[in-house]
Amino acid sequence: MNDHDFNTPYKLQSVLTGTIFDDQGWTLDAPDEHQPSLIRAIYNTKQINVKEAEHGIYRFADWLPVRRKLEGSSAPVTYQSERLAESLGLKNLWITFNGYWPEKGAHMKTCSFKETEAYTVCARLPRDNNQVLVVASAGNTARAFAHVCSVNRIPLLLCVPEDNLNAMWSDTPLNECVRLICTKSGSDYFDAIQLSNTAIMVDGFIAEGGAKNVARRDGMSTTVLSAVTTIGQIPEYYFQAVGSGTGAIAAWEANIRLLDDGRFGRQTMKLMVSQNEPFLPMYEAWHAGSRQMLSINDDEARRHVEIIDAKVLSNRKPPYSINGGLFDALTQTGGTILRVSNQQGRKAQQLFFETEGIDIHPAAGIALASLINEQNAGRISPGALIMLNITGGGEQRLKREKHLHEIKPSHIFNINPPKADVEKVLVNLFK
Repeated sequence: MNDHDFNTPYKLQSVLTGTIFDDQGWTLDAPDEHQPSLIRAIYNTKQINVKEAEHGIYRFADWLPVRRKLEGSSAPVTYQSERLAESLGLKNLWITFNGYWPEKGAHMKTCSFKETEAYTVCARLPRDNNQVLVVASAGNTARAFAHVCSVNRIPLLLCVPEDNLNAMWSDTPLNECVRLICTKSGSDYFDAIQLSNTAIMVDGFIAEGGAKNVARRDGMSTTVLSAVTTIGQIPEYYFQAVGSGTGAIAAWEANIRLLDDGRFGRQTMKLMVSQNEPFLPMYEAWHAGSRQMLSINDDEARRHVEIIDAKVLSNRKPPYSINGGLFDALTQTGGTILRVSNQQGRKAQQLFFETEGIDIHPAAGIALASLINEQNAGRISPGALIMLNITGGGEQRLKREKHLHEIKPSHIFNINPPKADVEKVLVNLFK
């Protein structure tokens, strides 16, 4: 499929006030509103028409805020589990797989559902964009954006903690339009976000926007669109591990659109999201009944991040409290946040490999372990219709089959470097 112009008709709406307005091209906030709120895309097409698999992620383009289609995308793939479901005593378990598993039709070259974000966010950019997109990441998101921007020649600056560089690889050498900078060893994802915030103060650099970017959330919502259009109805439960919770917010928003579509039932999915202990900021806030995140010492948070297997689940400033954020999503769906240990996650990864036949990322292991824990506790009916979002997998297989290239940083910064130092480096990188 060639990169070509493509405009999905939509408006934007403030979750807080309901005000509807036009997208000015890269709108991240509602105009003239001072209380923090996410905005949503309101699509002209109310009943989604899913295109053929050859369109990749753009088979769901009716509900994606895109200006064009980019080369090389793959959509999430949903199938009904047999062996894993049998081992857990579940009769209606559906797996949405994001990653590399050619036999299932899954061809995500970075092995993560973060590709769904990258292909949609970058397709929201106008073709004549000449600014450098800035993305902060704990690993998987950066890898996905690096791939998409390299293939499609989109200028990109990635900000990643040095300790997460093992997640930075590509199956092909990257184009020079993609550059990586890091925060030094001992830092975490929040420090990388702070570095990206400094970078966007430099002329010619633009914030990707994170959860506030409707393209990021609606790209991630394709996991639910894949599940529901494959199953034929909306599931009762949605299981996923979360770092920021953006994927779960996206799942809730997809559910709302599917209810409006009217062809898939009247179910509101219970969002069953999990964190990797001991890094549990959203778990602790939720179970304290608090809309606001609880205070946590920065050094203690960094220590907790060092301990967890699933490094991608390490956002200290997630979109939890904001209007339309994870607190609202859990409240509206009757969902909850669960906690899972490293050991439980590893056992779940092994179980998935033994029963389904493909390796999965640690974060996906955390999600599966949370489902196992709920099932063992008797809180899930054996006949319940369940969607398990496997957010990344097939990486070990890809590494066996392909020669991978390390993505190396152009510069490593101390924590919270001065803007002048960052600007000097960036000007040289993007001459």
